[in-house]
Amino acid sequence: MSTLEKAKLWLSDTFDKEIRDAVQVLIDSNSPDLEDSFYRELEFGTGGMRGIMGVGTNRLNKYTLGQATQGLANYMLKQFQGEEIKVAIAYDVRNNSKEFGKLVADVLTANGIKVLLFKDHRPTPELSFTVRDKKCSGGIVLTASHNPPEYNGYKVYWNDGAQIVPPHDEAIINEVYSTKFEDIKFDGNDDLIEWIGEEQDDVYIDACIENSTYQDVGKENLNIVFTSIHGTTYTTVPKALEKAGFKKIDLVKEQMIPSGNFTTVDSPNPEEPAALEMAMDLAKITNADIVIGTDPDGDRLGIAVRNLDGEIELLNGNQTNTILTYYILNEWRKQDRITGKEFIGSTIVTSDIFFDIAQKFGVDCKVGLTGFKWIGKMIRDFEGKEKFVCGGEESFGFMTGDFVRDKDSCGSIVLACEIAAWCKANGRTMYQYLIEIYQETGMYYEGLVNLVRKGRDGAEEIQNMMKNFRENPPKELAGSLVEEVKDFKEQTNFIVSKGEKQVMNDIPKSNVLIYYTQDGTKVCVRPSGTEPKIKFYISVKDSITSEADFRDKLKSLEAKIEEVRKDLKLD
Repeated sequence: MSTLEKAKLWLSDTFDKEIRDAVQVLIDSNSPDLEDSFYRELEFGTGGMRGIMGVGTNRLNKYTLGQATQGLANYMLKQFQGEEIKVAIAYDVRNNSKEFGKLVADVLTANGIKVLLFKDHRPTPELSFTVRDKKCSGGIVLTASHNPPEYNGYKVYWNDGAQIVPPHDEAIINEVYSTKFEDIKFDGNDDLIEWIGEEQDDVYIDACIENSTYQDVGKENLNIVFTSIHGTTYTTVPKALEKAGFKKIDLVKEQMIPSGNFTTVDSPNPEEPAALEMAMDLAKITNADIVIGTDPDGDRLGIAVRNLDGEIELLNGNQTNTILTYYILNEWRKQDRITGKEFIGSTIVTSDIFFDIAQKFGVDCKVGLTGFKWIGKMIRDFEGKEKFVCGGEESFGFMTGDFVRDKDSCGSIVLACEIAAWCKANGRTMYQYLIEIYQETGMYYEGLVNLVRKGRDGAEEIQNMMKNFRENPPKELAGSLVEEVKDFKEQTNFIVSKGEKQVMNDIPKSNVLIYYTQDGTKVCVRPSGTEPKIKFYISVKDSITSEADFRDKLKSLEAKIEEVRKDLKLD
C-alpha cells in the first residue's frame, strides 16, 4: 500500500474531524511531511514507543496511543483472567503529556481496567516504584526522555515494576498491530480512576533515602547546585536532599519551572554540558562542590564536580557510575554484606571497568542489552538466587537496590551527594576519588559519536551502514589489530587470530556490533531504538599510578579516541 493510500484511510469516519482535516491538508499541499507521517508504524524500541507528535501512523497521537493501549488492554485481560487488573499511569512535562495520560486512562477504564493516575507530572522511576508499591498489574509512563520538544512517547511496565521484556513485549506488540483503529474503546469510566498525589512522593522519597545512604558525614558542608532542566524532578529531588540531611542546596530557579518547550536549553539532556550551563554558572557564584541535572522524566542524571584544576567538569555516565558502584560495594564490604552471591548490572555498550570493580569486591557483573529493562530482567531472573546491589549504563542512568526497577535519578543523586560530602570531609573531591579508583582498576576513558539520519532515507542509510560494518569490519583501530568481532544479531564472536566463530546465546539477538582490539580498545556500533541515530561507543584504557600520571594519560587516551574516529571515518 502506498503512503498516499495509507493517508487516505485516515479520512474515514473512524477518525475525528480535527484529524481528518489535518490529513487532508497534508494530502492537498503534497507536504513532504506526508511521507514521514505514514510510511511506517511506530515501533517499540529499547525505551518503548517514541515519536514526533502529529497525525499519521508514524506519529504519536490519539489513535496510535489508543491502538497501543487497546492492544495492551487486550493482552492484560488474557494474562490476568479472573483478577482485578490495576495499571499505574504517570506522565512527564512534555506538551500533551497530561492529556495523553488521561486518554490512555480512558482506554484502559473503557476495558474495565482500574487505573491509578498521577494528578500531575511525576518522574518515571516513581512510576516504576508505584507499580510494585501499589501491587499493580503494570504501568505506563508518557515520556520521550530527553528528545526534542516535538517528541513524546509511551513506555510500558509489567507487574515487577520493570519495563516489558520478552515474551510480554512481543506478545503486546502483536496485540497492538492486530488492533484496528475502529476497535479502540475511547469512552472511559472515571469511576475506575484512583488519583495519586503528593502522598506517594513521600513514600518514594523515603525508599530512595533508605536504599541510597550509608553514612552521615559532612552533609551540612556540601554545596549543591541542582536543576531539573524544566523536568519532573522538581517534585522529588530537592525534598529528598533536604530529608537526607543536606543543608546547602541552590536551585536554578528558571529551570525548576516545568515546561515541555524547555525554554532555556537547546536540548534537555544532562549528557550534554550545554544543558548544565546555567547550573555551572550558578556554581561559580555559590562555590558549589557538585552540580546535578536531570532529564525531563527524571531517570537520567548528569553530575559535574571540580576537577584537578578546581573547575566544574561534567563526568560522563561511566565515570559517575564507577564512583557510585565502587563506593556502594566498599560500604557493603565494610558491613560484611558481601557473601559471593551478589551481582551488579551493566550493558554491552557500557565500560568494561565494571567487570574489574566486580572482581575486586568478589561479586558478579551481569551484562544485558542496551536499556535498563534488561537490568530489570536480571533482577527478576535471579530473585532468590543472587542479590542485586546496583546497576548502571553509560547513558547517565543508575539505580541503587531493587526498590525501583528502572534507572532512578533521585536515589542516585542522594547517594552521589553523600559521596561528595564524604570526600570533602576527608580533604579530597569526587574527581580525586575517581582517580584513586582508576589507580586500582586501570583507567578507562570513553567517547560517544552520534550520527543523526532522519526520515525514511535516513533509516535506510543507517541500515546500510550497519550492513557495511557487519560485512567489512575494521582490521585495525588506532594502531591496534582487531582481535574480536561480536555480532549480537548473528549471536557470534569471531576470534580473528584463530579464524573461528564462537556462539553467543546468553544475550537476546540485537542489531549491535562490538570490536575489541589487542590493546583493549572497545567499539560498539548500534542504531538507536528511540531516535534517528546510529551510535558509536568508543572505550580506551591504560594504567595510571598518580594524579600527574592521570593528566598525561588523559591526553593520550583522548588522542586515541580521535584516531579511532578517523579510522571509522566518523569525522
